[in-house]
Amino acid sequence: MKRNALVAQSGGPSPVINASLQGVIDGCLGYSAEIGQIFAGWHGIEGVLLEELIDMKKQAPKEIALLKHTPAAGAIGTCRYKLGASYHDDFRRVVEIFRAHNIGVFFYIGGNDSMETADILTRVAKEMSYDLTVVGVPKTIDNDVGDDEFKIIDHTPGYASCARYWANIIQNVEEENRGMHTSECVAVLQAMGRKSGWITAASRLADPNREMPLQLYMAETNFNLEILADKVSEQLKRTQRCIVVVNEGFGVGQIGAKHDAFGHIEYGASEVTASQAVVNYLHKMKLGVRGQPTGQLPGVLQRGVSIYASKVDISEAYEVGRHAVKIAFTDGTGYMATILRKKSEKYEAYFDKVPLGIVANSVRYIPKSWISADGIDVTDDFVKYAKPLIGDGWPDIRIEDGLQRFARIKVELIDKKLPAYVPCMFRE
Repeated sequence: MKRNALVAQSGGPSPVINASLQGVIDGCLGYSAEIGQIFAGWHGIEGVLLEELIDMKKQAPKEIALLKHTPAAGAIGTCRYKLGASYHDDFRRVVEIFRAHNIGVFFYIGGNDSMETADILTRVAKEMSYDLTVVGVPKTIDNDVGDDEFKIIDHTPGYASCARYWANIIQNVEEENRGMHTSECVAVLQAMGRKSGWITAASRLADPNREMPLQLYMAETNFNLEILADKVSEQLKRTQRCIVVVNEGFGVGQIGAKHDAFGHIEYGASEVTASQAVVNYLHKMKLGVRGQPTGQLPGVLQRGVSIYASKVDISEAYEVGRHAVKIAFTDGTGYMATILRKKSEKYEAYFDKVPLGIVANSVRYIPKSWISADGIDVTDDFVKYAKPLIGDGWPDIRIEDGLQRFARIKVELIDKKLPAYVPCMFRE
């Protein structure tokens, strides 16, 4: 008997998250003998709990085809609802939803927190004697899922496009700073990344030959404002200008931190940003050159703009979604689809699987050997690792009436079969 499939997204979006969504949908269509309906959770696992499901087979094929080139998570929505291990009612509710709608395969697109949820759900389904296959699909611009030896995953879908965004932004900032430094001597930019500096490091891709007065302050070095100011002052003595990129989690003291539902600091919602704190601190210094420091905060643009998306990233995000479906029907439950790199001089990726229990809540930092001796740059080994990921050429951007044409999924929810439910987090 055919069973239905469900796909949901979790956490912050990426420029290529919908490519993975399309990969899952297309992959499921290839198993038409085994899969009946294909549902999507409206706003992730939160929508699943509320029994808010979208029938993806009712969508126009041209809209599904546009998902590859549609950024962020507006197509089916995402959420930061964390299915905590103690939320027993929630996990039972999810299984009851699956049972009510004959869902036998669940694909969860997300980062390390999401893979923990998928891992727990695999066990809960077994405890409730429900036949369910759960497969994770990796996603995060932070590139912080995995291990230091890159055996779990080489890079996460979304990172390459974010890296390409920063390479292009810094290239343009260099032109601005070179022309305006007599008035604005220091350009300070803030990159996403709470505890790892992969995104900050990607700025070096704009200048692999190190011709710019560029300084990178990655979370791994644990530098503070005083150290930053000293290094900027030294740079100004040499070049009269400086471009500074800091992690959003750079140590600037109290920021009036706000937290999301996962318990992570949500820097964009906090009272003080790292870039502004750096600018304020530098204003108090005697910089010894003309001009003053200014700050820029790209914010969510770096994870939600498709124009800078990497063609390599789009392709891999799509293929890892398709591979997740293959895993479901050839290997079974409890895995995450993964991207690994072949050991060859020319970059080439391949797709494999890893147990959810291994990847759940994993955290990967930039290897110490990839950080320069002075702590404000990355080595050529990082450039060799990251450069192939951003690819060559521009993505296929669909234009209508001078504007980008994104996928538009009709959010027509299927009929509910169970009583209304209040998720555990909403009760607190």
